Amino acid sequence: MAKFAARKERAQKQPPVRPGRPPQKLAGEVDDRILDAARRVFLERGLGGASVEEIARLAHAGKTSIYARFPSKEALFAAVGMRNSAKVVARFQDHVPAGKTVEERLVSVGKTILENFLVSEVIDFMRLSVAEARRIPDLANFGRAARERATQAVSQALSEVAHSEETVMLPAFRPENLEATTRLFLDLAVGPLLLRALLGDDLGALRAEIGPHVARSVAYFLAACRNSGAN
Repeated sequence: MAKFAARKERAQKQPPVRPGRPPQKLAGEVDDRILDAARRVFLERGLGGASVEEIARLAHAGKTSIYARFPSKEALFAAVGMRNSAKVVARFQDHVPAGKTVEERLVSVGKTILENFLVSEVIDFMRLSVAEARRIPDLANFGRAARERATQAVSQALSEVAHSEETVMLPAFRPENLEATTRLFLDLAVGPLLLRALLGDDLGALRAEIGPHVARSVAYFLAACRNSGAN
């Protein structure tokens, strides 16, 4: 009896459990489960064929929990896309370019970007996003946001290169021109292989081309920058 009375007394001293939102850490885990499940279902069935019921079942979450976070299936799709792009950009935005010369450092930047983009989990969702954006134009917003994030990361890398003695006098690397220079670099070094991947070229073969392609692109890019500075 004494032990029972002691347990009862301790139980009465425990603070009551209050309903409400889960702790932030647990809420983040639920978000991740939902987004992971949604990505899997979207890739298997497309946006039109996917159902919130299936996503909820796969995520071990309730439909009400999903709709409390994402008001529509399209919003959930966009959230998956934003998370994907954020992960890809995070992998190279803090990359410190390797090499002693400007050319070597720019090759390092270009290779790192392509190595992170040319993987099936990225390309597959990009293809799906392009297809669905035509039917639902608002979904293109996260694509633009992803490009802006990538551009900012590369611009930061180029701004560091711009302090080199080899580029400090070139107009293309001046602060007011750096955004346009960054887009030109991406168009030359990243765009062609990325487009071929989206059109269905074998990713293994494309990854094997990264080194030679980026080296040629950077050489052409720097030649254009220097010729522009000479005019």
